Amino acid sequence: MNNKKKISSLLFYILGIVVLTELDQITKALAEAALYNKPDYHIIGDALVFSYLRNSGAAWGMLSGKINLFLVFTVIVVLLITYVVINMPAVKRYIPLLITCTLLVSGAVGNFIDRVRFGYVRDFIYFKLINFPVFNVADCYVTVSVILFIILILFVYKEEEFDFIRLSKKKGDNND
Repeated sequence: MNNKKKISSLLFYILGIVVLTELDQITKALAEAALYNKPDYHIIGDALVFSYLRNSGAAWGMLSGKINLFLVFTVIVVLLITYVVINMPAVKRYIPLLITCTLLVSGAVGNFIDRVRFGYVRDFIYFKLINFPVFNVADCYVTVSVILFIILILFVYKEEEFDFIRLSKKKGDNND
């Protein structure tokens, strides 16, 4: 495997996380500054509204107040995804998977930062028309990455193309 390509993949992953997480944090800070204790801002009538909310749980306020659970879960997810990225072959075929992993970790880290700093996540995007829970940019990263993972697993990659994430080799593997 080409070391330059591997280093490029890892740099893409790290820099992507930094840039996307920073974008998430900037949007949350702007939303808080513009919307905290202020009326909602209607973007598209009553369909899309910016409405600031402090969420101490997950989606729909589930597991409210369980910050330690979220922190531990986030660390585990970030470590697992990073393990996948480190072991992923540095070839064009895996670029969609690399991008998806970068999105997922960026979203997880963006909300992790809020939970550590504030004890809650700052949400501000609200599809009022369908009464969808208020969310943020990091949530968008996570949602898009999960959809992409499903598409990649079902339609793009074959099972054996994930052999690189095995912790141990199958009996009969002689690829030492």
